[in-house]
Amino acid sequence: MENWTRRKFFLSTLAGSLAASSRRMFGASVPVGEAAFPQVGTQASFKAARPLIVCAANGFQHLNDGMEILKSGGDTLDAVLAVVTKVEDDPNDDSVGYGGLPNEDGVVELDASVMHGPTRRAGAVGSIQKIKNPSLVAKTVMEKTNHVFIVGSGAEKFAVDEGFTTMDLLTDRSRIAWLAWKASSSENWRPGLDSPEWKEKLAQLLDTPEKMAWREHIEDVVMHPQTGTINCLAVDAKGDISGTTTTSGLSWKIAGRVGDSPIIGAGLCVDNDIGAAGSTGRGEENIKISGGHTIVEMMRKGMSPTDACLEALHRVARNYKPFPERLKQFHIQFYALNKNGEYGAGSLWGMHPGGRRVQFAVHDGAKARLVPCTPLFDKEGGDY
Repeated sequence: MENWTRRKFFLSTLAGSLAASSRRMFGASVPVGEAAFPQVGTQASFKAARPLIVCAANGFQHLNDGMEILKSGGDTLDAVLAVVTKVEDDPNDDSVGYGGLPNEDGVVELDASVMHGPTRRAGAVGSIQKIKNPSLVAKTVMEKTNHVFIVGSGAEKFAVDEGFTTMDLLTDRSRIAWLAWKASSSENWRPGLDSPEWKEKLAQLLDTPEKMAWREHIEDVVMHPQTGTINCLAVDAKGDISGTTTTSGLSWKIAGRVGDSPIIGAGLCVDNDIGAAGSTGRGEENIKISGGHTIVEMMRKGMSPTDACLEALHRVARNYKPFPERLKQFHIQFYALNKNGEYGAGSLWGMHPGGRRVQFAVHDGAKARLVPCTPLFDKEGGDY
């Protein structure tokens, strides 16, 4: 009982002000009966445009780079990669690539997939280490092998053989976040009871003013593990489509865990005759419903991209009918566009914990902008 009390006290200290508004899964009732679902066919639609790029919100600032490629007649796959590789390169974005939050052993493992609509090819890598641009490695798998999916040490060796440079992907900020997470979950990774500093492990780690600026972010990712990912889809003026999904996966995951991002038909699906779809969020839930494929097939039947995304979310929610209180614990988002340049996105919850509206990014050839996702439940949710 004393051990539990010490751990509980440390967690509350580490969380600081966040603890006062802890995002507990039982904080509100969660209706998941059929009556609570929005009616398909009543959601907001967006004007069709070609060329068009749609992506998760963390790619917003790079959409112009992809659109320039499309407007100059470049390939749709090059366009989406121009967006996501800049996020992979950014050490301040810990959702993908360099600086991504590591697994429970402190190792950054990355996953990615690409699909090229015009040639109907695909490539993917999973649990790759030391290579900051897994999306480009996935493209190389597609172009230079007769495989689709390479994982682990084999993926790393393949990348090195193809000229990719290895590097330490763990930035100082991500390393400190990992150490803080270990301290929050194990007494062995914080000062002992005989130390006057045992209550404030995080303060020890944040020993400079620059590092102190990371405190709120680190407290957040320690208490609420991230599923950071970026999905990006594009259709050009001719109607050709490509897509990519890249991620550092669920933070603090078991080594070797792979989510939906590199799985063709789940985290990404492209059919050049119909459209494309991808996902961010809790990958395990998407894998179970083959969400990307589900959305493309719904669009094949005539659904709008938004309604097709909502259909996939219906299927996710349906899996939790026996225990509806657990649904609020996670979040998932779907993105889609069709060959005509219509687009949409759906999210399980309308707001992230803390009340921030769930958004996605779109560039319709005129300008890039952020647009709210259409939620299945217009409430706050998604703790995990």
